[in-house]
Amino acid sequence: MLPVMPDDIVSLERMRAAREAIAGRVHRTPLLTSRTAADIAGQASGARPADDTLYVKAEHLQKTGSFKPRGMTARVLGLSDAERARGIITHSAGNAGQAYAYVGGAAGVRTIVVMPADAVPSKVAACRGYGAEVVLHGATVGDAFAEMERLRDERGLTFCHPFDDPDVIAGHASAGFEILEDLPDVDVVVVGIGGGGLISGIAGAIRETRPDVRVYGVEPTRSMAMSLALERGEIVRIQPTSIADGLGAPFAGRWTMAMCARYLEGIVLLDDATILSGMRFALERMKQVLEPAGAAALAAVLTGRIPIRDGERVCVVASGGNVDVTRLGEFIAAAEPLGAAPSPAPA
Repeated sequence: MLPVMPDDIVSLERMRAAREAIAGRVHRTPLLTSRTAADIAGQASGARPADDTLYVKAEHLQKTGSFKPRGMTARVLGLSDAERARGIITHSAGNAGQAYAYVGGAAGVRTIVVMPADAVPSKVAACRGYGAEVVLHGATVGDAFAEMERLRDERGLTFCHPFDDPDVIAGHASAGFEILEDLPDVDVVVVGIGGGGLISGIAGAIRETRPDVRVYGVEPTRSMAMSLALERGEIVRIQPTSIADGLGAPFAGRWTMAMCARYLEGIVLLDDATILSGMRFALERMKQVLEPAGAAALAAVLTGRIPIRDGERVCVVASGGNVDVTRLGEFIAAAEPLGAAPSPAPA
């Protein structure tokens, strides 16, 4: 277990209340299964998952193509009338911005999203398509954050955080509750980490309900804000450069640090080539299109980086599918196939 930090923890009651509040406003995503993934994970780890299958929580099939609307819906529903009238602003590499644009548009709330100038074009277009004003600024998410603060103060907007907010975390916890309902005897859950909002909610919901379940996080080696924060005991600002832009938060937050410290068994670091191998496997063998960030948890299990015991039920979270299709061939070419010869059984 990681060291526990005496900080802010989102309560189980708050997580349950958020799930009720967002019910019907977001999808209840399915659990996919793959025997081929179990074959490869077993070869890599030396331990065979239960049921001869690996379970995949399909959050790439969520509204807007990622898990984000869960938490963003909870956040927007919690706005006061005055905050709704002023409008909201956020900063994002893409998925959080799309979610706030979608949720804000549905609620009739003016939404501004500040993104790095080189943000994935399809994610920029999606934000605008959902009705948000998009401001492109700077070379990094950190630059976008600084511009967001300036615009927030200039226009009197309400800042809605992309990950470090108790309502956001509580909304994301709904995915954890669904995993427990669909796979009640789950043993291991693996989730990618950017700022930590998703894994905080999932880990909190699962560990408060089933304390024996082990929850592991996965970070890119080139975007490891959470690992550094937990190691040093304080928020560490970084310049994320991973191909997994959805995991490229410039810092972890105080809420997400506390939740990860309390509930995670550990964090695994993966290089970009390994992450892309998970993406390639999902496309070739599961016929699922994931963005690099959405494939990180899957890649960690397939390469044996997550401790698994014989007969354990393992669930990985496929957090997003908003891949830049103009780079899809490049991503696949940069990834090596995982495992030995493919299993003859269908994925």
